[in-house]
Amino acid sequence: MSRRLCERIELARAQQAGNEFAPVKLRSYVDKDTGFRRQVESTKRVKLWWFTADNGKLTMNVRYGARVIELAKGKNSIEIGSNDQLVPTLELILKAVEAGELDAQIEAAAIKLREGFGK
Repeated sequence: MSRRLCERIELARAQQAGNEFAPVKLRSYVDKDTGFRRQVESTKRVKLWWFTADNGKLTMNVRYGARVIELAKGKNSIEIGSNDQLVPTLELILKAVEAGELDAQIEAAAIKLREGFGK
């Protein structure tokens, strides 16, 4: 989870600076001509966790896979307010994850995710 949060922090910093953020990942495939497995670098897609709400404020959801984590009872998003507060908010969430403060919420999301696969 913390690796994904670090990617979001880098994405937010790049957006604020007006730069592109394009991390790469290794993808393997079998070459049809030779039959050998090869690895190539491809651009990794990093999804935004934040959006502009109807009231014009920046709002963010924290996700575990495709599931939105419920941060408090009945609350699954954080109202940030402005783009300047996005990186500090993400860093605060990263510290909370590393300290284990969201372990119960992450476990609940993991259970729901596994149930979706029939396990």
